[in-house]
Amino acid sequence: MMKGLYIHIPFCESICHYCDFVKRKPKDDYMIDEYLDALEKETLSYRSHFSTIDTIYIGGGTPSMLSLAQLKRLFEMLKEIKPSEYTIEVNPESYHADKGKLFKTYGINRVSLGVQTFNETLLLSLNRKHTKPQIFHAIDHLRSLGIDNISLDLIYAIPGQTLAMLEEDLNIIKSLDIPHVSCYSLILEEKTYFYHLFLKGLFKTMDEETEALMYERVMERLKSFGYEHYEISNYAKDQQYSKHNLLYWTLGEYIGIGAGAHGFIDNHRTYNHRIISTYLHTPQERIELQTRELNIQDELIFGLRKMSGVHIKELEEKYQFDLFERYPKLYEMMELGLVCEEEGQLKLTLKGIFLGNQVFSIFV
Repeated sequence: MMKGLYIHIPFCESICHYCDFVKRKPKDDYMIDEYLDALEKETLSYRSHFSTIDTIYIGGGTPSMLSLAQLKRLFEMLKEIKPSEYTIEVNPESYHADKGKLFKTYGINRVSLGVQTFNETLLLSLNRKHTKPQIFHAIDHLRSLGIDNISLDLIYAIPGQTLAMLEEDLNIIKSLDIPHVSCYSLILEEKTYFYHLFLKGLFKTMDEETEALMYERVMERLKSFGYEHYEISNYAKDQQYSKHNLLYWTLGEYIGIGAGAHGFIDNHRTYNHRIISTYLHTPQERIELQTRELNIQDELIFGLRKMSGVHIKELEEKYQFDLFERYPKLYEMMELGLVCEEEGQLKLTLKGIFLGNQVFSIFV
């Protein structure tokens, strides 16, 4: 069975106001080098899996903020692996030509570009440090190297954002002809600067009606541009899906390396320590057996995130149970118009996409 490999680089040059991932500003290069030492040790502990790894995803944090020497060291750790999809997350302000050439040399064939919005006023409000020209430069240069499998992250429902601003972002995406877009609403997360402001009464999230209108606009416009909406937050042209993320949504196996990383191997969930100083000495916090009940729950919750839904008969045969007998509340969800059954697939309806958590709660 093919596996994925996720590697977490927790360092950032600045901290975005909305981000709750494991991240920090490094004090100096030594801190990064020390982290890479621990990362290499953990990576080598999974060497027996290298021949079965089909996707690598280097995320963060901001992997692209590493120096050329640090990036080279990271890629050298992984050079034995020959994945079909090799992704790195890049922030436009930390990208330059020599880094792109290094990506190409080491076989990286997919870049996830952290754009969030093309509106420079909104970028400032998010504490993003790039400019619109830097986005275009990164895309143009990556394409000149032959790295044209580019995914672009977009955020909507940013306080102060109007439908016209969102429309402008979507029109730029159309003009760029990017093969993959990940589009998320801004969520107020604990332990973020925005949450700190919220507690002081200085931050207000966008109203639900406008947020829903924006999501609907995103879905409509991207579909009209030729994108397939294949997962709640993801859109692709010509079936250029994220193979790595599909592993998460189909309960495929993946290894998680780095501070705060999760893995799913041999029916066990692995959880690494989130605190970097602890991770350096003891990477793994815990490992838990995934029970049959948890597998069924995850198959349904992650499976329903895909627009294709869950194949009912396959799921019932795999786990030897009756879906509607086990979850009679599904009938209620159908009556409410949140889920439907089409050609043997259980799917979220358009209304259900907006109220997904209400559906997912019946499986927990």
